Amino acid sequence: MLPVNSGGHSAYQDFLLENLRKYYPNLDSIARSTWDIIERFWNLDLSFTDEFMKSKYSVFGPKPRTPSCMQRSYLLSIEFKVSSLTDWAAQLKINPLYAILSGFEFGDTPGVGTFYDFLSRLWDSDESHLSSHIHPLKTKVKKPKLKGTKADSIEKVTVEQLLPELENTIFHIDEQPYGSLFKLYKSEFLDLSVSKGLINPKSLALAGDGTPVVTSHRERKHRICDCATKGITDCNCDRYFSQPDCDIGWVSSRDCWYHGYDLYMLVASDSYSDLPVFPLLSPASKHDSHGFLHTFFRMKNFLPDYRVNKLLLDSAHDAMPYYEYCKRASITPFIDLNWKRGSNLPYKNDFTIGKDGVPVCRAGHRMNHDGSEPSKYRIKFRCPLASRKYGCSCEHPCSESKYGRTVHLAMKDNPRLFNIPPRDSEEWKLEYNARTSAERSNKREKLYFKLEDGRHRSTKMWYCRLYHILMLQHLDAWDLPFESALRKLILQAA
Repeated sequence: MLPVNSGGHSAYQDFLLENLRKYYPNLDSIARSTWDIIERFWNLDLSFTDEFMKSKYSVFGPKPRTPSCMQRSYLLSIEFKVSSLTDWAAQLKINPLYAILSGFEFGDTPGVGTFYDFLSRLWDSDESHLSSHIHPLKTKVKKPKLKGTKADSIEKVTVEQLLPELENTIFHIDEQPYGSLFKLYKSEFLDLSVSKGLINPKSLALAGDGTPVVTSHRERKHRICDCATKGITDCNCDRYFSQPDCDIGWVSSRDCWYHGYDLYMLVASDSYSDLPVFPLLSPASKHDSHGFLHTFFRMKNFLPDYRVNKLLLDSAHDAMPYYEYCKRASITPFIDLNWKRGSNLPYKNDFTIGKDGVPVCRAGHRMNHDGSEPSKYRIKFRCPLASRKYGCSCEHPCSESKYGRTVHLAMKDNPRLFNIPPRDSEEWKLEYNARTSAERSNKREKLYFKLEDGRHRSTKMWYCRLYHILMLQHLDAWDLPFESALRKLILQAA
């Protein structure tokens, strides 16, 4: 039988109002923090879920649970920090507030199997993983030599090769296993944040960053070949992996190995509350320079109306193809320099380029920034010791002109080193500071919403948990009435 919710969101509000009066006549018995959650879900309209999910149910069989109530209940389990669906199903049976806030009659709540069945309907694939359980052994990430630094990429394809390939690839959302999750997230949360003015899709500043997601303490795999019986203990035959989409990566902040995913998150850096835009889970060994490209070009296909005009990325993304793409796409890049790739380059024989992209003369003086010419893609620097009235005060002046020696750095010479705006300008520093919005968003997902506490074994369940956490991040950012409308209705009836 198909799910039916004839009353829509107003029916849920009436149900919640009636049952709160019944089970909680004394409103002061509910904590203030819990009231904040009640208010948010009182205003959260999930009617689209009921319409969208109809095609995922059979016309035969018993009447199913209302999809919007199931989704609301799963969101509540994350909000109330109950990481296990088994524990949450038990809490629904003993806690009237959890049941009625979900939209269920107390004493008639779904079991754990119903939750797993509902989440499986949100996954558009018969397989719970993105790749096969059987595959070759992967190249292990090498431990970096310097403490606190990121591991080098082990990718066999360079950024220069990967970028044009992904740029010319068309990704269809209906072909992705997480397609339904994304559609619910976009229709009920992302689009509403846009309508509230929290995100500007016509002029979007995107910050990107990867973060480790630990799924288990060790990699679980076993042999499927008979090499061991022949005395061969170090064969390179394929193995069976219990979590085929995960592998081993390196956490630079903790200087340790971990097994799991690399979560790459794109965040609207100019949004009010570091709002996430699009996520992607990759194996832990995936380098951020590759993780960004896979995430960014999927986002461009799934959100074609979004126009990115700024990219804020850390030094892991400091590669020439990034700057060349940004120039073609009319995007202003704000990317920190990676000193492993070298920067102390000679310029016009007697000049070098400093760490921040500012020219340094042969006497060791940093040149003064003296304006930019965007139309010519070049930046002007002038001798810091020169005066138009007294000339240059340097013992060994490099120019006889009183104006002093000038240097023009053109972007066409090296767009990686010479940006507009320049890296030493206040404009660049102010904009780049917003890159930490991606780090704050990732931290909120992992610490406040306890992403890693899911302890799941399938990519399906990790994506379900991840997307519903993103939904809650948007929900928390929406402005609510200062005075509780729900509380007022309950008191009026009393």
